[in-house]
Formats: sequence, C-alpha cells, structure tokens
Amino acid sequence: MRPVITLTTDYGTNDHLVGVMKGVILTINPDVTIVDITHGVIAHDILDGALAIGQAYQYFPPKTIHVVVVDPGVGTDRRPILAACDQHYFVAPDNGVLSAVYDQTEALKVWHIISEHYFRQPISKTFHGRDIFAPVGAWLSKSWQTSAFGEPITDFTRFAIPKPRVSGNTVRGVVLRVDQFGNLVTNLRVEDVPKLAGNESCTIKAGNAVVKKVVQTFAEGPSGEPVVVIGSSGYLEICINRASAARTLGIGRGTEVTVELG
Repeated sequence: MRPVITLTTDYGTNDHLVGVMKGVILTINPDVTIVDITHGVIAHDILDGALAIGQAYQYFPPKTIHVVVVDPGVGTDRRPILAACDQHYFVAPDNGVLSAVYDQTEALKVWHIISEHYFRQPISKTFHGRDIFAPVGAWLSKSWQTSAFGEPITDFTRFAIPKPRVSGNTVRGVVLRVDQFGNLVTNLRVEDVPKLAGNESCTIKAGNAVVKKVVQTFAEGPSGEPVVVIGSSGYLEICINRASAARTLGIGRGTEVTVELG
C-alpha cells in the first residue's frame, strides 16, 4: 500500500503554499498519496486546527502521516515535533495543535525534531510548512524511523479542550466551532446528555435562543426554526434547515449552551 500523508493547515487555497508543500513531499517520495483534510482552519487558530485533526485522523489507515500546520509562532523558538499514537504519526509545531489527538490516546510518544539534515535548506523564517514539516513527513514515509528525527520529550504543549459541566439537572457546554453551513457545533455529546437520545423533554439554550426540538436529520427541521441534531462526529449541533444558525441567531464560537432536563 502506498504511504498516505494528510495535510491540515490554515493556509487557504488562494496562494501557492499548499501546492508547494505537496511538491516538496513528492520530490522526496513520489510514491505517496497526499490527502487534504482541510486548509480552511481559521487563520492562526490553534483550537480550530486541533478540532479539525482530532475529528479526522481516525478515519485514515494505520501508519498514515498527518502534517498539521497551524503555526502563528513560525520562526520563533517553538519546537517542531513528531508524535506517534493510535498507529498514526503527526508532524506539527509544538503549540497544542495536537491536543485533541492527545486526548484520544494513551499510547503516545513525542519527539522534538532536531535532525536538520531532513529539512529543506535554507530554512525560511516564515514557511516551516515547506522547509520542515513537509520534508519530515516525506522522509518519515520512506524510513519509518521515528527516533532518527530527534529526541523524545514529555513536556510537549497541550491545552484542555473545553469539557461540559453538570450542575443538578443542567448540563453546560459551549459552541466550539461554526461549520461551513453555519451550524453551531457544541462540545456536548450524547453521553453527556443521554436523555436526548430517548427524545425526553429538555430545553436547550444558546445565547438568547431557545431550542426545544431534537431531530434526526437536517431536513426534519421546520423552516426558520433552530433545532438540535446529533452530528456525524457525535456532537450536538444547533442548526436551521437550509439556513445559517450562526447568522440567524447571532451566535458564534464561545457562546454558552445549556441543556435543562426534566
């Protein structure tokens, strides 16, 4: 099977950056399959990048190499790292962008990448995606010798993804992200509010909006009315059929979401 390398960045697709990274990878190993997870991570937004790779990587074959570049500290002394977990490999800046991956595994090893002979020279101060992360991912796909790239570390950067809080009959969460369709993706899962799966009575509040209906599909939502669906990643999403819930309700990331049971 051909090695698989995925790319997750905040580079967008209007510039040449993503194409150049692919060119560097293919120059080193022309036998890889490159898959774009997304280049639409919110610019400089490490949490958004962490959520993107955390929700995607497990759908790829074992030994997939994930190159993740959301790197507002590019050119500073923040470390480039290589991580191995869940039979997957990750090449990224050590700024917490792999936090959602770390949360999903206990079998975890991380190396500080210091073997500069794997880098593209000269190293730009502003484009480590091209000069460090892409070539390291490509060379790894040829050798699979993780220890050759640097030294093991345990003090890698990670941050806590916001978790739901329970107080009596109320579960409090937050909108983690707004997707392409304007759906409000929360950090609440069915296991946090199991009564939702049984369609038991509950009231969901987000900002000034009150949602009382849980539906199975987007199309079940009455026109113009906010509803809750259980999204494909298992998180509760507030949506409006064929409309942007974020724009209609005036709600964005960070808005508190409460579920009142009973």
